[in-house]
Amino acid sequence: MKTIWSDEEVKSLFKDVENAKEDNKPLRDAFSAHAKKFNRKTNSVRNYYYHEVDNLSLDIVRKNRLEINLEKHIKNKLIPFSKEQEERFLKEIKSLTSNGMSVRSACFKLSNGDMTLMTRLQNKFQNMKKEREPNNIITFRKKQKILTESDINSLFMGLVKLIKKNTTEEMTEKFKEEKETKEYLLKKAYLELNKKEKELNSLKERYESIKAENLKLSAKEFIKSKKDKLKEKLGNIGAFDVNA
Repeated sequence: MKTIWSDEEVKSLFKDVENAKEDNKPLRDAFSAHAKKFNRKTNSVRNYYYHEVDNLSLDIVRKNRLEINLEKHIKNKLIPFSKEQEERFLKEIKSLTSNGMSVRSACFKLSNGDMTLMTRLQNKFQNMKKEREPNNIITFRKKQKILTESDINSLFMGLVKLIKKNTTEEMTEKFKEEKETKEYLLKKAYLELNKKEKELNSLKERYESIKAENLKLSAKEFIKSKKDKLKEKLGNIGAFDVNA
């Protein structure tokens, strides 16, 4: 099975899409024609095209080298799901997952192979699940309390491990179900890791902030304790009020 996409084939695909838009034809016709011309599967061509649009928007040098005008390849604005659609999708996904299917596989089945719709369904399901099961969401309490250094380190390392575990599971699932080119997979992995790195940096900033707040609270508790002991001693000997 073909996997490598040459520059000439990429240029040909984008040109086919541009021609289809100019002739007011569905993009699937362009994907189908390209698949026959280069001995590929229509769904694979469609998936590669949408991912390549995102990749080229981040790689200006390659976009210019291929002489591709991304203004002719702007994605259509997504229409939000209605409440009825959300409830129906939620019910169907739960039904499929109860029979042993993963959420991603269930969304892929319901989207009929449309990767964009599959991603929307998966995100919508996860958001609705969080809204209806708030106890599964990790939140920081507004009420301040003193945490030990060990508590803070344990919390930080636990969240880091959770992010790494979720990243590994997501990447493993994607490699199983998306049979794309080696070049695309490497770019996709790079983008995912870059995103997670930003999340970790943000988490580190929060970690340092918690440590600073904890030190301030510890100092206040220490000073209060000393003042209370001093007041007690002075009170025993009839001394003046230290706060006066």
